[in-house]
Amino acid sequence: MEQFHNDDLEYVVDDYYDEFYDDDNPFSDSESPLGTDVEMVDSDFEDDFESNKQKTDTSAFEARNGKDIQGIPWERMNYTRDKYREKRLKQYKNYESLSRSREELDKECLQVEKGKNFYDFQFNTRLVKSTIVHFQLRNLLWSSSKHDVYLMQNYSVMHWSALLRRSKEVLNVAKPIVPTLKRPGLLSQSLSRVQISTMAIKDNLLVAGGFQGELICKFMSQPGVAFCSKVTADDNAITNSVDISRNQAGSLRVVTANNDAQVRVFDTENFACLNRFNFDWCVNNTSVSPDGKLLAILGDSVECLIADAQSGKTVNSLKGHLDYSFASAWHPNGQILATGNQDTTCRLWDIRNPSQSFAVLKGNMGAIRAIKFTSDGRFMAMAEPADFVHIFDTQSGYVKGQEIDLFGEIAGISFSPDTEALFVGIADRTYGSLLEFNRRRCNSYLDSIL
Repeated sequence: MEQFHNDDLEYVVDDYYDEFYDDDNPFSDSESPLGTDVEMVDSDFEDDFESNKQKTDTSAFEARNGKDIQGIPWERMNYTRDKYREKRLKQYKNYESLSRSREELDKECLQVEKGKNFYDFQFNTRLVKSTIVHFQLRNLLWSSSKHDVYLMQNYSVMHWSALLRRSKEVLNVAKPIVPTLKRPGLLSQSLSRVQISTMAIKDNLLVAGGFQGELICKFMSQPGVAFCSKVTADDNAITNSVDISRNQAGSLRVVTANNDAQVRVFDTENFACLNRFNFDWCVNNTSVSPDGKLLAILGDSVECLIADAQSGKTVNSLKGHLDYSFASAWHPNGQILATGNQDTTCRLWDIRNPSQSFAVLKGNMGAIRAIKFTSDGRFMAMAEPADFVHIFDTQSGYVKGQEIDLFGEIAGISFSPDTEALFVGIADRTYGSLLEFNRRRCNSYLDSIL
C-alpha cells in the first residue's frame, strides 16, 4: 500500500479532496466545509438538533417529493445533477499502482441488469460526517443493529442512533488512551492522537487500527479501552485492516493486517498475540472464513492468497486481478470469497474450485474498496472510492443489481446484522453525511387488509 507521511488528519483528507474537486466544482460555493459542525455532540447536539435538521437532513418523504437525498441544492448550482454526473465520469481518475492493459477486462465482466430496488432510501443526516485518513482504506463505518451505526469523525468514534437520530462520542483517540486491562506480561501501552485507519465491530467488541501500527480494543458494554498498543515498530506500519471472528472452538479472535507484511492473531481475553504470519508483500486486507478455518490475504500483489488460519500456510493462490487488492468478504456459506481490486473489479471465487474466478463485477469509475454480504447471503454490496455503491442479488447469480448514485468519497458501507438496513458514510467537506437505506419487503399479505 502507498505510504503517506502526515502530521494532521484533516490535511490528508483535504489534500485528497483537492486532487479531485477543481474550481468548477458546483459544491464550492455552498455550505460550510468539513469540520464546522463536528463538535456538535451531546449537549450542543440536543439544543441545535431541530434547527440543523431542517437545513441538513433529508427524509424519505422529502426525497419522494423531489429533494436530493444528500440535500444538494442543484437549483443553485452551475450544473444540473445529470451534467455534473457526466463531468465526474469523464474526469475522475482511478488510482492505479500498476500500469497494465485492461482492454480484455470488460469482456470478462458480467452483464448486470441494473435498475433494481433492493434497498430504499430512508434518511440522510449531516450531523455526523465520516473522515478518511488514508485514501485506499475505506472500512471506517460499522453497523451493530438496524438502529446503531459507528463511524470515524476526525479523532472520534461516533455512535449514531437511527432510531433517536442523535449522535454520541464513544471513543476519543486524540486524548491519552490508557488501557484498563492490567495483567502480567500484557504488552499494552498508552497511546494518544491516534489516526484511525480501519475499524470493525462485532460481539460487543470495537477494534480500531491506527496509522502508526496501533491496535485499540474496547468492549462496548464497559467503560474505557481494554487494550491498546503498537503492534509493530516498523516505520511503515499502518494497520490496514482488522477483522473480528471466532475460531473453530468458538473463541473470539482479532486479526490484523499491516503494512509490515504481517498478519497477527490476538485473543480477546488477554489480548496476547497468538500467531504472526509473514508474507512477501504489504498486507492490505485480511478476512476470516465463517468457519474460522481460512484466511483471505490481499495486498500489494496481483494475486490473492487463501491461508490456513492456524498455521498461516498458503493453501491456494487466486489469480486474475491486474492490480493491488484492498477489500474482501466471505459469503455466509463459507464457499464464496469476494475480492475488491484497484483494477475496478470485484472477483468472486468458489474456494472449492479456486483455479479461476467464476464471476467478475465491474464498477463505474474507480477501485472496489469495500465489500459486504448480508448475513443471510442474499445480497452483496461493493463500494467504489467515490459516488457509487452497487448491490447485487446473489440468488440471481449476481446479474441483477441496484446502483446507488451519490456524490463524495465513500468512507465505508455496512449492512445491519438483521439485513434490514444498509448504511453508507460519505466523507466530503460540505456534504459529508450518513445515509440509511432500508430493505424493501414485498408484504403482499397486507393487500387483503386494504
